[in-house]
Amino acid sequence: MSGTHTTSDYAPYRDRCAIAGIGQTAYTKRSGVSELSLAVEACTAALADAGIPVYEVDGIIRNDFDLVSHNELADALGIPNLTYWGINGAGGAAAPAQVAQAVAAIESGQASTVLVFRALNGRSGADRYGQSRRDTDGPPRVGGSSSYDEYFLPHGLAAAGQAYAMVARRHMIEYGTTPEQLAHIALTCRERANANPRAQMHGRPMTMADYEAARMISDPLRLFDYCLETDGACALVVTRTERARDGRSPTVLIRAVAMGTGPAPKGGVIFPVLFRDTFTTFPSAAVAHTLYRRAGLGPEDIQVAQLYDCFTITALIQLEDYGFCAKGEGGPFAASGALGPQGALPINTGGGHLSEGYIHGLNHVVEGVRQMRGESTTQIKDSDVCLVTGGSPPASSALILRRDA
Repeated sequence: MSGTHTTSDYAPYRDRCAIAGIGQTAYTKRSGVSELSLAVEACTAALADAGIPVYEVDGIIRNDFDLVSHNELADALGIPNLTYWGINGAGGAAAPAQVAQAVAAIESGQASTVLVFRALNGRSGADRYGQSRRDTDGPPRVGGSSSYDEYFLPHGLAAAGQAYAMVARRHMIEYGTTPEQLAHIALTCRERANANPRAQMHGRPMTMADYEAARMISDPLRLFDYCLETDGACALVVTRTERARDGRSPTVLIRAVAMGTGPAPKGGVIFPVLFRDTFTTFPSAAVAHTLYRRAGLGPEDIQVAQLYDCFTITALIQLEDYGFCAKGEGGPFAASGALGPQGALPINTGGGHLSEGYIHGLNHVVEGVRQMRGESTTQIKDSDVCLVTGGSPPASSALILRRDA
């Protein structure tokens, strides 16, 4: 590690907390069970992986989109007493921030062993408002909670993919980015999923011709520029490094965590970011600055990355925001072969949201842990530093994991 980014913003928690265990369910289109059942399965697996009994758990942190509450999960698992619970979001921005919240709880003495989870029937179930994803009756909701949806929904801007399509088109206009460059991100993730038996797209190869033949969803984004819809759950056990080392599985150190909005984040979840002066730079640029300073590392130290990829353009912009290439050069960088196992920055080694499954970023943390343990289905040789990022608008988060010595 070069340590070239060490500054006065030193994080005293560096490497003092660790991920001791990971768990996940199958990633499917129809789980056939409740979100609570999925959460219990993933959390039970994570505790077994850590070799930590359930009675040691005293903290739970969930995603703000999750339909499973902390008390509901604690009751189902038989946790004797929660001393800390938390919620983080919005949505895809949450996963690394959930880990950050766990670290904060442990470092402040409010908890000692924290379960971080995300469970959803994202394909077959209801959304966070309890409305079926297949129920199209009635008008969409507008107004309230600073959503500004009333400025968008009546004019046909009603889906996340439409907003990201505008981001992609603006990036193309400003920097000459091409659909073929976006395709290389989708192809990279599909190749990694083909090696991962847990991935929804395992055994389903894709070519550039397949990508180009796919239907246009929201111009310029095609079907394979979109993440998957997934039923499933992931969970992590976060505790002090010393306790993790006494566990069953290899310890993965949490080097640094960061959250950030950048200036003028706007309200809502996605659409209001289009009000910003520029939306081809995400809050991830602000997060990167904080994260690298806290870690005492820089982009040159990152050997593998799990980049939030709800859409291909999301991953492309993060290549720039996290300093792996200059602004506007994300497209050529992605097309250069840099993102593959032998490239300068291997990404999304389990297949990512585009081809493994969409668990709102927590499966990226799980894959980061596997990389640092040496257990990935696409293991990057000699990798001991991994970046994991969260979703971008209106805020973001990220963490750096490190292999234990």
